[in-house]
Amino acid sequence: MRVDFASLFQALADCLGQSGMTDSDAGMLFMKTMRALVRFDDVVIFAYRGKERPIDLFSTFGPQDHEVFVSLYQAGPFLLDPFYHAARSGKTGVFRMRELAPDRFFSSEYYRTYYSQTKLAEETGFFVARPDGVTVVLSLMRRERSGTFPAGEFSLLADAAPFVEAFVGMAWPQLSRRFDTLAKGSSRRRREPANAADRIWRKLNLTDREAAIVELVLQGFSSESIGLTLAISTGTVKVHRRNVYRKLGISSQMQLLSVYLKSLEA
Repeated sequence: MRVDFASLFQALADCLGQSGMTDSDAGMLFMKTMRALVRFDDVVIFAYRGKERPIDLFSTFGPQDHEVFVSLYQAGPFLLDPFYHAARSGKTGVFRMRELAPDRFFSSEYYRTYYSQTKLAEETGFFVARPDGVTVVLSLMRRERSGTFPAGEFSLLADAAPFVEAFVGMAWPQLSRRFDTLAKGSSRRRREPANAADRIWRKLNLTDREAAIVELVLQGFSSESIGLTLAISTGTVKVHRRNVYRKLGISSQMQLLSVYLKSLEA
């Protein structure tokens, strides 16, 4: 794809002329700028802070896809998303999903049960870490019919990263306050801590080590990778996994994910 410089400069001019943008205004400007550079099918922009439920800032989905990519995702599957974990770790720059995914992600139950529903060939995200502890991830998605991003187009996205970082700072300067407002509303509705994953592990009576291992299993890490991540032997990981399965009365990762998702809904 050739860069559409006329559209690019018009989008940049629109950015310079905006003040007090709504989420929709900002999302549309970002989309127009990126469309001048590369081809993609959809955009979704989330703000993340710690383990809190992400804020949906903008998306281009119709009602059915919005249910999968946004509503269902926010209900709990985000906790297993490689983009979410990269945002929590403070990554900045442009990354493809396959660069961030664990070694067994594409054969995990999470991938088969949830992520495969998206029918994406590739998802590429700009990660912008803000000084207030919020990370904004601006995802460009290509469906199976469109294929993956060619190397040349991905290189253009990498070159655009400084602009995207500055744009996010201009468009969404007060995201931490929005998280604070949502957290206050959540605490009024229930006395339990707001983090869904922590509540699940307590409810299932798992130890901290068992919970850490289960989270990594569900994200798509192999036993070998879990051992390296937690600095324990692969054999110890397998012992903990067997103990968790016995404690929960299950025998497979598919059943583990089912227990996890049902606990999210409870």
